[in-house]
Amino acid sequence: MKTTLRWTEGMAFVASNGEKEIITDAKPPIGRGTGLTPKELVVAGLAGCTAVDVVAWLKKHKQAYTKIDVDTEVGTTTGVYPAVFTDAMLNFSVEGQVDKDILLEGIRLSQTKYCGVSAMLSEAFPIRYQVILNGEKVGEGQAEF
Repeated sequence: MKTTLRWTEGMAFVASNGEKEIITDAKPPIGRGTGLTPKELVVAGLAGCTAVDVVAWLKKHKQAYTKIDVDTEVGTTTGVYPAVFTDAMLNFSVEGQVDKDILLEGIRLSQTKYCGVSAMLSEAFPIRYQVILNGEKVGEGQAEF
C-alpha cells in the first residue's frame, strides 16, 4: 500500500493512492478547514473499515438493508500534547428487513476478526459499539482482537 501526500496551500494537502484523492486540512485559524483533519481521517477509516465488513456480511446472508450508518464518537486527552484518542464508540444504525442475529454476528466478527483498522487502534484504546436496528437497541460489545 502506498499513499502520497502533496502540499497544496496553507495547511492543506492532497492524499493520493495514485487513483483516488482526498483533501486533508487543519481547522481554522491554523488551516482553512477545506478537508477532514488527519485525526478525522483516522476516525473515518475506523468507521469505514467496519462498515465495509458489515455490508459484506449482510450481502452474504442476503439481508435487505435500506440504511447503514456508523456514527463514531472518539474521546481525546485534554490539556496535554499531543492530544491522543482515549476511547471510541461505534454507533451502528441499520434499517430494513435484517435478521438481528445475522447483523450482530457480522458486527462482532468485524470487531474481533476482520477489521484491520479496529485491530490496530484497539491496541491503543478501547473501542466499544452499540447496534440500533429499526430504531431499537439490539446489542453492544467491544473490539477484542
